[in-house]
Amino acid sequence: MNKRLLSLDVFRGMTVALMILVNNAGDWGHIYLPLEHAEWNGCTPTDLVFPFFLFIVGVSISYAFQGKTADKETVSKLIIRSLKLFGLGLFLSLFPKFDFSVVRIPGVLQRIAIVFFICSLIYLTTKNKTQQITFVVILIVYWILMTFVPVPDYGVANLQPEYNLGAYLDRLIMGIPHLYKNGKTWDPEGLLSTLPAVATGLSGVLTGTWLQRKDKEVGEKLTNLYLFGCVFMLLGWIWDAAGFPINKALWTSSYVLWTSGLALCFLASFYWLIDVKGYQKWTKPFVVYGVNAITVFFLSGLIPRIMRMINITTVNGEEINSERWMYKTLIAPIFENPYNASAAGALTVVIIWLGILWAMYEKKVIVKV
Repeated sequence: MNKRLLSLDVFRGMTVALMILVNNAGDWGHIYLPLEHAEWNGCTPTDLVFPFFLFIVGVSISYAFQGKTADKETVSKLIIRSLKLFGLGLFLSLFPKFDFSVVRIPGVLQRIAIVFFICSLIYLTTKNKTQQITFVVILIVYWILMTFVPVPDYGVANLQPEYNLGAYLDRLIMGIPHLYKNGKTWDPEGLLSTLPAVATGLSGVLTGTWLQRKDKEVGEKLTNLYLFGCVFMLLGWIWDAAGFPINKALWTSSYVLWTSGLALCFLASFYWLIDVKGYQKWTKPFVVYGVNAITVFFLSGLIPRIMRMINITTVNGEEINSERWMYKTLIAPIFENPYNASAAGALTVVIIWLGILWAMYEKKVIVKV
């Protein structure tokens, strides 16, 4: 970035730390509700992680590409980085069996790659007004597609898990073996729902552009961030009440507005506290998470997969993988309440990664994709 925004690093770090927390429950049968995704409609704190990250990606794009154009060198670097991100996601899907016949094609890193690529191209090739219009058009077009276009073989448009237009297209284009958890008939990072995810990224692009306006005072910048944040949340709630529910798996337009509105308010608060008022001493744990975000996401997905390949025989003769063994031996016996034990297991993983990332930060090891 031309001028690094510390509040953005902190926001990114908090988001990634929350992602580690919700992805590493000690016992998946005992999870406190805020640490789970909404069953279908609705939005829990866990459902904020991915849209917040895509929003942050968008803000970062506006800083990284400020003043640049879509010349051959810039676009080449953009393509290479996007392919690297997509490739890392595919690697996680393939590991450890590397069976291409059932590999899950969509995924979190894959969606990040696509959103990064499309939002970067839009930023490099269009003006701010066009980006605003594109954001609105995407939300409306997606709403029309999901609520008015009949689904082949199923009849009228609907928003049910297996029978909505997005799920149908995923099965048609990629096939069930290549979707989330072989046997599931839809994918939360599917093809059609990536379209509104681009809108989430664009909301970040527009936010970053606004923050860089030199003709605006800090007070006006903050006022507008909070104003648009509240308006977005209100519109998302109204759209939800009107029949297009807030839903992460479908990445509905109401979900885009609700989560982008929250992200605007969070970033505004951090920007005021950290970059404007200068309260920065408390930020380092989140900064170390934020500057190596993709690295920790990738490794926190890879290492548990490796641990599950290693089996350990307990004193009772039970054979379990090393990940479960560590939890059942070191964490679970400390707590009577299994929900507390599960949460403690997840928090332990967050703390371990904090130590690793802190050491990397101190040695100035920042892995760029």
